[in-house]
Amino acid sequence: MTPLILIPARLAATRLPNKPLADIGGKPMIVRAWEAAKKSGFRVAVAAGDQEIVEVIQAAGGEAVLTDPDLPSGSDRIRVAADLLDADGHHDVIINVQGDMPFASPDLAKICGALLAKESSCDIATLVAPETDISERSNPDVVKAVLALDDTGRSGRALYFTRSHLYGEGPIWHHVGIYGYRRDALNRFCAAPPSPLEKREKLEQLRALEMGMQIWAGIIDEAPVSVDNAEDLEAARAYAASL
Repeated sequence: MTPLILIPARLAATRLPNKPLADIGGKPMIVRAWEAAKKSGFRVAVAAGDQEIVEVIQAAGGEAVLTDPDLPSGSDRIRVAADLLDADGHHDVIINVQGDMPFASPDLAKICGALLAKESSCDIATLVAPETDISERSNPDVVKAVLALDDTGRSGRALYFTRSHLYGEGPIWHHVGIYGYRRDALNRFCAAPPSPLEKREKLEQLRALEMGMQIWAGIIDEAPVSVDNAEDLEAARAYAASL
């Protein structure tokens, strides 16, 4: 397999406007996310919705491509960027790394790629981490994954994703929004309209499940630092200062 990591980013954001350009320890957040992804050894580019993001990445020595800012989702943005950057289809796996995870380990992208290589039925690979606080169970901002674990206990086929509280005893897996797509699966996914469950839960991965695609999740020990709001940004700045 020949993965291409794409990091979708745009300036418009409800909770934290201009988030990709937010300074974290002297560097824009999107530059930190790009630098972390580059350590994977894979080709990495930023799929930008704004020229300012392209310029920041290029100034840092990175690769970026400008896409329509009105694209409806990050998945649509990386599909368009993949076609612009790799029209010949050399890269058969597209890995979507989030631009608001500025310290994500490069191993996370590798886990997604390894899952796609291992599981021939897997269309989309993603990640989950154990819950860190029981309050996450009833928090709609924490997406929970329901998995059918394999014999290793370190990965499993995703049966469902939900924002709701899960009933009964058992592990609660916190979904980490990094995805690895087979190229044809990404194209099929983006060509399909939003599904009923996707619209109900506001989770686009449910579209793939409703289409009959298989999503497999690798289990990681801890979710990476993610920046969704101003409080998260201050925490990320404190984390950078501690490095």
